[in-house]
Amino acid sequence: MSSVDIVVGMTSYVPRTVDSEVARALESSGAVLIEGPKACGKTETASRWVKTRVQLDDETDAQVRSALEVDPSILLSGETPVLLDEWQVAPALWNLVRHEVDRRRLPGQFILTGSATPDDSARRHSGAGRFSIITMRPMSLYESGLSTGEVSLSELFDGITPTGFSPSWNATDARHEIAQAIVVGGWPGNIGKSVAAAARANNDYLRVLREYDIERATGVARDPETAQKVMRSLARNVATPAREATIARDASEGEEGRGPDATSRATVAGHLDALRRLRVIEDQPAWSPNLRSAVSLRTSPKRHFVDPSLAAAALRIDAHRLAADTLTLGLWFESLAVKDLRVYSQPLGASVSYYRDDKRTEVDAVIQLPDGRWGAFEVKLGTAKETIDTAATTLLRMASRVADNRRAFLAVLTNGGIAHRRDDGVLVVPARMLRP
Repeated sequence: MSSVDIVVGMTSYVPRTVDSEVARALESSGAVLIEGPKACGKTETASRWVKTRVQLDDETDAQVRSALEVDPSILLSGETPVLLDEWQVAPALWNLVRHEVDRRRLPGQFILTGSATPDDSARRHSGAGRFSIITMRPMSLYESGLSTGEVSLSELFDGITPTGFSPSWNATDARHEIAQAIVVGGWPGNIGKSVAAAARANNDYLRVLREYDIERATGVARDPETAQKVMRSLARNVATPAREATIARDASEGEEGRGPDATSRATVAGHLDALRRLRVIEDQPAWSPNLRSAVSLRTSPKRHFVDPSLAAAALRIDAHRLAADTLTLGLWFESLAVKDLRVYSQPLGASVSYYRDDKRTEVDAVIQLPDGRWGAFEVKLGTAKETIDTAATTLLRMASRVADNRRAFLAVLTNGGIAHRRDDGVLVVPARMLRP
């Protein structure tokens, strides 16, 4: 597979997992808020449903600028549904929309999209009963066309045994193909680009982020060099529970002095808050089940970018270098899997956490449904029997310590091979066969 082939060449709208969520939300709520990082496809998805579109971050639109200065409520008067794109540019719109929904008492009036969370005062009213809030992330492997979708996460919870074979990413050049997919990422704008061109686009994404977006989102001027150091440290600590102090020490390496924005723990905390508000990092919380024994659980969240391609961009690692670094590739493959599991589990209303106890038993992802049922995935870069056996043993050990009997499945998520149920009951599922 060439570097061009790894990106699906499509120019029309790519169906997204959140499409069905948006459709349901428009039927039940007066306003729908779609939140996610810039360039993940929010506007394209929202535009499929709306009759009027207002681009709030277009500084060249004199009519929008005038309306915001004189009477923002004018922007709500178009044919419905009305799209308020990047609503956080004008936070006062939140309460205006809320009041207008109350006045009209009709569903499907507005869609708001946002790539940054404004100051909490802008959403001091929750919007309960008026807003449906939907999280959107970069494309999963299934949405990108890199997964066949033969295995459904929903069906795993229903006890259906996965079947099929995924030859891709299971050959001698598998590492390089996985590295390509990670470097490109799930950004719709990278569809049709070569791996090299996609990597340059992701580098530019982070440059704009640290030089402009952080200050715009938070109202606080922060040193772009420090932002770069923090993001590079995050990239080195993807899929680990690195604490702020660890990131601060890592980011401070090589600093000769401590200026006004030195990489202190407080500085790191500020940058992490900004990156969360811009939705480019998304921590993975620890799971807290009831245990059968006196084993203690770790509670620190794992660090993840919203898409591991941003880790590659932060460290300027291309696919060739990534493929040669087995440890980093394995951690970023885990992060890719966690991103996909978040996308697939969202329509189920599920949470995605991880398990780690003080006996060093760790399971990469635990999916828990609102009704309490849960399934666990151990992510493995490799399909050798010994690798799968080790992962299955870890899953069974973890399950033996959890008192909650609502377990639906245990599964090893691999980079290829045969989807099946082992004799010990543990499932094996290739990532390139999974869908919601």
